[in-house]
Amino acid sequence: MADKIPTSPTPTKYAAGVAKPFLGVNEMRLTGRQWVATILIAICFACGFPSSWKHFESFATGPDYRIPYALSRDYWLYQRRLDQLPSSTIPVIGDSVVWGEYVRNDGTLSHYLNQRSGSPTAFANCGVNGMFPLALEGLLRDYGSAMSRRKVILQCNLLWLSSPKADLSAPGDGSVNHSRLLPQFGVEIPGYTADLSERLSATFERHVPLLAWSQHIDTSYFGDKSIPQWTLEQDSSEPPRLPNAWKNPLENIGCGIPGEPAVDPQRGWKSYRHHPWNSDGAEPVSFDWVSTDRSLQFAAFLRLVRLLKSRGDDVLVVLGPFNAHMDQTNRSESIRQQAGDAIAREQVVIVIPETLPSNLYADASHPLTEGYAKLADEIANTPDFQQWLAK
Repeated sequence: MADKIPTSPTPTKYAAGVAKPFLGVNEMRLTGRQWVATILIAICFACGFPSSWKHFESFATGPDYRIPYALSRDYWLYQRRLDQLPSSTIPVIGDSVVWGEYVRNDGTLSHYLNQRSGSPTAFANCGVNGMFPLALEGLLRDYGSAMSRRKVILQCNLLWLSSPKADLSAPGDGSVNHSRLLPQFGVEIPGYTADLSERLSATFERHVPLLAWSQHIDTSYFGDKSIPQWTLEQDSSEPPRLPNAWKNPLENIGCGIPGEPAVDPQRGWKSYRHHPWNSDGAEPVSFDWVSTDRSLQFAAFLRLVRLLKSRGDDVLVVLGPFNAHMDQTNRSESIRQQAGDAIAREQVVIVIPETLPSNLYADASHPLTEGYAKLADEIANTPDFQQWLAK
């Protein structure tokens, strides 16, 4: 006997006068009030969980702490760093010059300022590697609310005006460091190209604490990858394997926030990079300077000064130190004068150190360890700095 062909279930019939359920049949359907309650619970979770996380995630800093190089894009952690600074500690804010690209954490500007002051916590290294004014503006606007009603040292690096490409005023290929901190709308940046979805994603991340916290987890514990990406990451064996496929992701989180390596071949006295910029025969170069009145980066720096002032901060700007020995055009001095005049008009204290000796620079803007020590000496001995510090 031939098998019976299965038929589809008989459609449900409803008695006369019984309304057919809207959008099908469910065992439970939320009412309007229940939807409102659900949304409120989700919002409270999205806003409250990241704050609660801080209570059981260990974050030890100590003297000379700086955000590790590998965590440069962990803006949630940077915000937490600012939040925990004592009111008596003066943050030194800036790019990799403040952070200390070629030196260990005990060879930075903030370290030597602390040494001159006699207190290991008088100044804090709040620089971020790879930062620049257009991104720093976004970092402090969206993650730096703790910077209010306190003394702040802000470093201005003229390197970002040394060419239209560095200024981001020239069309670029879209590869911009810290691009998620840039103004996504309202400011035209020719060097930054991103589609609408990327811009919206960056905007939401800044204003939704849960998204910034999620990025912190990815950056600090999973090598800047999402957990699914980390799980499916292949090793270098042949054929490739998935070493993380059977690992418990929670074990990574249990290890705590990573710090700087005990031995860093990239930085410090013993590093192969820690030598004068011209020790290998390098010659001065011709910089294609962008004037301060046309520079996108400098305009962002001035907006940042105004932002800090609007929060009640007492701002001191350190202008430099740019390596004028490397400038074949000899225009760096006039650019420095333009920048100094414009910053002074913002009615903040400004310190313009003299150019360091050539052998104390590692490149166009970063000092070597001895250079930072000398720079700290000059800043500490400047009358304007001493008066600012004393008031």
